[in-house]
Amino acid sequence: MATLTLEELAETLGPRQPIAGLDLGTKTIGLSVSDLGRRLATPRPVLKRVKFTQDAELLLAFAAKEKVVAFVIGLPVNMDGSAGPRVQATRAFVRSMSEKTDIPFVYWDERLSTVAAERTLIEMDVSRKKRAERIDSAAASFILQGALDRLSSLARTPDDD
Repeated sequence: MATLTLEELAETLGPRQPIAGLDLGTKTIGLSVSDLGRRLATPRPVLKRVKFTQDAELLLAFAAKEKVVAFVIGLPVNMDGSAGPRVQATRAFVRSMSEKTDIPFVYWDERLSTVAAERTLIEMDVSRKKRAERIDSAAASFILQGALDRLSSLARTPDDD
């Protein structure tokens, strides 16, 4: 099971199963995880990228420790909605991960998540140095929180069948 839509994920989730948010960068992977009620996204320390095999092992160890049942990964589409090289790299990462795990991935449009994360950190008066260390996980939290909010609205919406 490589990728699902958020709607498909909503149908497969059981109660009290956390999901993780990922902000895939070239040097780091920003991480966040939901609470068991899937209401709040909480940042976790970033993973420093090395090689894909090591990155995958670290990510799967994180998933096992946090008991993650799905990953919501930011899809870095351009502001005009087009797909550039970063989108291709993200999709390639997910394809490669699908060979190593059955944990599903959900793509989430991440436009402006880093901008929002940076603004929030500035409003919290976080120093420039510390912002650089935390920005990827903060962006992962924005990505995951958007997906959690959508999951919540799907749960409240009656099925149209």
